[in-house]
Amino acid sequence: MIAIASLLDKKTSDRVNELTEYLEKKFGLNGVKLTPYPHLTILTAEVVDADELKQYLEMTCYETEKFTIRTTGLGIFPGENPVVYIPVLRTPPLNRLHERLHSDISEMSSEMGIYYHTNRWLPHITLALGDTSPDVLGPLLSYLCEYNFDWEITIDNLIILQKSGEYYLKEDEFRFGRRELIS
Repeated sequence: MIAIASLLDKKTSDRVNELTEYLEKKFGLNGVKLTPYPHLTILTAEVVDADELKQYLEMTCYETEKFTIRTTGLGIFPGENPVVYIPVLRTPPLNRLHERLHSDISEMSSEMGIYYHTNRWLPHITLALGDTSPDVLGPLLSYLCEYNFDWEITIDNLIILQKSGEYYLKEDEFRFGRRELIS
């Protein structure tokens, strides 16, 4: 299964990387680094024809203008290994992009990730994943509550993330907007 995501702008990526580095030093949490770049996952899918997907993403990005999103607060997906994240507010441009991608990619896929269906998708930026525990959650949240997560982020790309060993690595990147011809 691949993921379609957007890399975060440099300022936000630096913020997230600084936080995750500290969470590793202070709490021993490094599971989030299995995807080594801060990102916003838009959907996951089992795509049959990778070339068709790449061509589709290239065309979609050509037709899409960059836009901004906002984050606020902190969130937790509960469980044995709770996921700690920064919620992303759903906006009309983000919803339109997500709905378009989900609808079109589902037609070229044998399976779609259930948490990324348009009615279930909760966009977020993950801070801790896979190696958390209920015991570390309290101190972790106490630390993170010192931060203001009211951020504005520019979205200007789509990437394909592919599992490679234990990691999820960027296979391709597509930039929004028309390209300038260089003479």
